[in-house]
Amino acid sequence: MFSAIYIEEEIYSAPKVQEIIARYPALPRVKVGHYGEIFNRKAQNFRLQKLKPALILAKKNNKFVLPAPQEYSIGEGGHYYFSHMLNCVYDCRYCFLQGMYRSSNYVLFVNYEDFAADIRQTVETQPDNVSYFYSGYDCDSLAFEPLSQFALYFLPLFRSLPNAVLELRTKSTQIRSLLNMEPIENCIVAFSFTPSIISQALEHKVPSIEKRIDAIKKLQQKGWKVGLRFDPLIYDDNYIAYYDDLFKSIFNEINVDELHSVSMGVFRLPETYFRNMVKLYPHEKLFAAKLDKHQGMVSYQHAIEQAMVLHCEQALLSYIPKHKYFPCTL
Repeated sequence: MFSAIYIEEEIYSAPKVQEIIARYPALPRVKVGHYGEIFNRKAQNFRLQKLKPALILAKKNNKFVLPAPQEYSIGEGGHYYFSHMLNCVYDCRYCFLQGMYRSSNYVLFVNYEDFAADIRQTVETQPDNVSYFYSGYDCDSLAFEPLSQFALYFLPLFRSLPNAVLELRTKSTQIRSLLNMEPIENCIVAFSFTPSIISQALEHKVPSIEKRIDAIKKLQQKGWKVGLRFDPLIYDDNYIAYYDDLFKSIFNEINVDELHSVSMGVFRLPETYFRNMVKLYPHEKLFAAKLDKHQGMVSYQHAIEQAMVLHCEQALLSYIPKHKYFPCTL
């Protein structure tokens, strides 16, 4: 799975580090002073490195919890995100990470207790409000779970914080740790989807729609709250048929009454990230679509974007009540 394991010297003896490296006795182990020596070095090729990335075990020292944009919310209150990991095991062509980072190596921050302390402190600063915490911004929340045990650690924390809500954003079917514990009211397992034909073309290594639907059904049967995230919307000449088929295949299988929320977002990238991604994949049709640049961002032309949003909103609202829909469009 990995080409090598790099470990910051400061945390080499930490129990979690020793537990992880013991699982890969044959892999080279390299001590480093700081993860940035490997992750941020120049002349790296994200695309080539993605074929066999390394694992970097590190300690995060600051900025554990950061404010999230209000327009990407799923409820009233404070909104924050935190990233216990940098980079994703999947390889989605539209993902901003490949335009933001030089490296496709995985960085796993093992000092979960520092994240937990900052989350708890953030909640305590506004006791009269609900605080929402989004994981899965710089990685997939569950895809690395067998190794990271991220959910296994953080769910008990949120169980003790009734005024906080955790969203686990994922395309993964790694749900065993969730099925093996009692569900908590203030956690939402939010699954991301694009239409099947688009997923097969652009979302490499991602489990099929059918497998993700099956994971949702198992979680709902167990009592977990589940959300659906259609973000980003990807244009195709046949997008109406593709998205109609996607919505039908999902909503005909899951328990809509028990669904927590549905959100939808548009394709949008910072212009600098977009340029980097085009260099990596110069022949990718996605980047040759009808795109516009505006105020440093790249997105579909306004008319196309508006038409997609309008159609998909109308289609979604034929399956779900309006109070469960949270548009994430700017």
